Amino acid sequence: MDMTHNVPRAELSEWCYLQGKAKAMQQSHLRDLAHDLDRNNQLTFRAGSLLLDLSKQKMDISILKGLVKLAEAVDLPKAIQGLLSGETVNNTENRPALHSALRLPVTASLVLNGQDLVPAVHDSLAKMSDVVSRIHSRQWRGFSGRAITDVVNIGVGGSDLGPFMACQALTEFAPEAANRLQVHFVSSIDGTQLSDLLGSLRPETTLFILSSKSFTTIDTMSNAHTALQWMLKDGVDKESVLAHHFIGISTNTQKMTAWGIPESSQIVFWEWVGGRFSLWSAIGLPIALKVGMANFLSMLAGAHFMDEHFKTEPLATNLPVLLGLVGVWNATFLDIHAHSILPYDGRLKFFPSYLTQLEMESNGKSVDKSGQPVAYNTCPVLWGEVGSNAQHAFYQLLHQGTQAVSCDFIAPVRRYKAYPDSGEAHKSLQSQHQLTLANCLAQSRVLMLGDASTDSDENTPNFKRYRGNQPSTTLLLDELTPHTLGALVALYEHKVFVMSVLWDVNPFDQWGVELGKKIADKMTQALAGEAIDGFDASTQHLLKVIADITAGGQ
Repeated sequence: MDMTHNVPRAELSEWCYLQGKAKAMQQSHLRDLAHDLDRNNQLTFRAGSLLLDLSKQKMDISILKGLVKLAEAVDLPKAIQGLLSGETVNNTENRPALHSALRLPVTASLVLNGQDLVPAVHDSLAKMSDVVSRIHSRQWRGFSGRAITDVVNIGVGGSDLGPFMACQALTEFAPEAANRLQVHFVSSIDGTQLSDLLGSLRPETTLFILSSKSFTTIDTMSNAHTALQWMLKDGVDKESVLAHHFIGISTNTQKMTAWGIPESSQIVFWEWVGGRFSLWSAIGLPIALKVGMANFLSMLAGAHFMDEHFKTEPLATNLPVLLGLVGVWNATFLDIHAHSILPYDGRLKFFPSYLTQLEMESNGKSVDKSGQPVAYNTCPVLWGEVGSNAQHAFYQLLHQGTQAVSCDFIAPVRRYKAYPDSGEAHKSLQSQHQLTLANCLAQSRVLMLGDASTDSDENTPNFKRYRGNQPSTTLLLDELTPHTLGALVALYEHKVFVMSVLWDVNPFDQWGVELGKKIADKMTQALAGEAIDGFDASTQHLLKVIADITAGGQ
């Protein structure tokens, strides 16, 4: 029996049990749990090159077991199988969410509506590989016959955040052929990013990638139009420009063709790929251009490794399941409304930004899958920064503020390819890496314990006291490589799904985003001078101010 549609989550006996445990745990301090070695061993888990340490979370073994029982009660294993096999898990848009199919090996098979998806996925990968090979070998030529030296990815949201994050994380893995190529990203609708960038580029050696699932997103298409006009400014033939300087990546071949992109420069993906889960598809072309196709395929392999772990590992030792269970425990049962992502490696600088979309756009929901308002807190507010910067920015709030905040500390243990020579530069970098690890461990320890020495000294002023008791997870990677980055991203993708199942929300739609787009269309018309009724007083006033300032500047 599928209990998820028969008993509201908050009425399940397993849910009520956890509420009681949370109430009792609120009265305790993490110091009470800190020195239990057996508990530490039972709250540390490994999958391949990733180690997950939950021992700094505000929970004991009975709570973890209670969370696993809740996952069983809502039939999480069945939900996992449904996700990975292509069931219609996106109920409001009536489609599956098969981003995991994008990283299946060529020998696999996944049939959806009578069609095996794997051959089409690998056909798309082959087309990507051909594009990468032609550009890296300087065989892709512009309208003047010159080789392409710069690639500009124009996208927004999932078509920008994921590829940009991965490119920044894996730059040092780029093969020599890729080092001759500059890859740039443009996403802002106001045109400033593109304007600043175009001033440093040459039209005859620049290639634009237009990444948009629908090929109608106004942010992307506005920048695409500006880029095309820049290419045509010296009277260059439009057909030649579109053939040599634009690649379209979308599910909508008709829109790409209508825009003028020839079929040979189109790479497709599919409706069953959500935008924020799309970096594994042709949307990841900038990654392959930046670090090489072999490294992009290694990313896919790392993600597939985590897919298999998620599919086959028992709930009690399954890393995405555990990460998701802890997320629900903190946000829903302990009432912690903020979560910070703290990578201790500069290469992961943009990983927190990527996760803000992945988690908040997915699980920022207040209605369950049957359309009823939920009776509990769902997704917390996410933010983060590279640990060293964060320590000098917002750690003050973590240590001595009034907000309860949960944290994920992420760090590679080894530094791959760190100055391969054995000279002083290598030793210096290794020393810096050890310092980074020391800070990572020290900060999570202080967040857990505070400073007991100041608490026991009655002469210590309050402004020097650290309360601790802030829960955190530590994720250690043996080293940061394309494979481990792929596994790390897939880990968080599946974590998001686990949390959605426990909350009974749909993580694969984003109707709030769609509403914003519709209202923006009306605002665009109003700013153009059209009479639009129904605006509130504040908006009417702002429109008038803008109109007056615009008129005065003409």
